[in-house]
Amino acid sequence: MQKMDANERELLRLLESVTEPDEAAREAAARQWASCAKPLGSLGLLEEAVERIAALTGSSPVSLSPRAVLVLCADNGVVAQGVTQTDSSVTAIVTQNLAKGRTSVCRMASVANCRVVPVDMGVLDFPETPGVLRRRTGNGTGDISLGPAMTRGQAAQALLTGIDLVREQREAGVRLLATGEMGIGNTTTSSAVASVLLARPVPEMTGRGAGLSGEGLRRKIRAIESAIRVNQPDPSDPLDVLAKLGGFDLAGMCGVFLGGALYGVPVLADGFISTVAALCAVRLCPKAKKAVFASHVSAEPAGRQVLDALGLPPLITAGMRLGEGTGAVAAIPLLDMALAVFAEGDTFEESGIEPYVPLGDTE
Repeated sequence: MQKMDANERELLRLLESVTEPDEAAREAAARQWASCAKPLGSLGLLEEAVERIAALTGSSPVSLSPRAVLVLCADNGVVAQGVTQTDSSVTAIVTQNLAKGRTSVCRMASVANCRVVPVDMGVLDFPETPGVLRRRTGNGTGDISLGPAMTRGQAAQALLTGIDLVREQREAGVRLLATGEMGIGNTTTSSAVASVLLARPVPEMTGRGAGLSGEGLRRKIRAIESAIRVNQPDPSDPLDVLAKLGGFDLAGMCGVFLGGALYGVPVLADGFISTVAALCAVRLCPKAKKAVFASHVSAEPAGRQVLDALGLPPLITAGMRLGEGTGAVAAIPLLDMALAVFAEGDTFEESGIEPYVPLGDTE
């Protein structure tokens, strides 16, 4: 067994401190829902989400403000294999536009009263830029079709960076986080990681990303198959899989989910890339699932399979696949509306209605 570096030792120390959900808080939230003047369980997954947030935070009064979307940005060396419609320069352009408030997620986040926080995890040759947090693990990753994306130590460093981002946001008062990403080539890395972790054939887990042609899709599949053959990742070791096949953005998002579990902050997963990061987090630390909330099911081919592996139903099914955190941000108003009923809705007593009882055999 290889010797652990300081980053991996610190990561393991932190993961050992993740606790189980607070069932007393969950039950208190369930009782409050049951007192609301409406049919029992009639808000479905929204009720379950509020109860899970109470269990995560240890408090049945639930607050989801202020909130922020962390958009982790990084470049991926596998772009050299022609697996994308555009080149890596687009990562830097969109990262700059995120800081200027000019991208799709920025427009949607404004409606959801959500702050956008772009984070440079390793955008190629990216300078310090106002409005972008500089948390670089490296200057883009290696080409996974030829060798590992990064070292194991770098993977652990990226996870620690994600964890620390949550700590910083929590200390700034943030009570809800959404995950987003920007990195040309990151559906390739995510498909590679998902294929290994779920033991599924590469073609089944690989889609067209931002709009590949048929030949482009075939190149993408060949690159992923080569990456798995060359790197021989260990499916039982998520850190190994991330280091060999992932990206700095993917590893950083994995850390964000772990940080949510450590610091009691609910984290809305976005689409395919984000949920692959969540899957890595849960494989590293099963207790981390308490912090993961599925916003929507991606239109990418493996989007549903990853959510099924996590055991998390999506709040939204809208055929979305934009990225940047747009799906996660789209779920925030749904949670706000659920909380309006939960915290402010009339009780049966206030409404003068006889309380409903659970459905079932009354004999």
